[in-house]
Amino acid sequence: MSEPDNIPLQSLPCNECHAGIMRPRRLTYFTWLGDELITVPHFPAWICDLCGRREYDEKAILWLNMILDPNAGKPTRNQRRTPPRPRPQTGVPRPIHDS
Repeated sequence: MSEPDNIPLQSLPCNECHAGIMRPRRLTYFTWLGDELITVPHFPAWICDLCGRREYDEKAILWLNMILDPNAGKPTRNQRRTPPRPRPQTGVPRPIHDS
């Protein structure tokens, strides 16, 4: 399926108004983290040129959530554990006999 001639490749039809075109832009993203307002300048989004609907870039949202996660950088419970070190043997070593 090809794009119509008047719509650039980096645009999508708007799912809200169905008449406008969603175009990639950079804007300031706002979100609350507890009682603090977080602002992220130059955040990637798609904005409808007719109704103004905003859809934020999914990968950028996932990246931001990972950074803002209060547990970011902390070890997780499912970490690999190193195998226990062998304990030194005590007593007299026994010889190994072949069968």
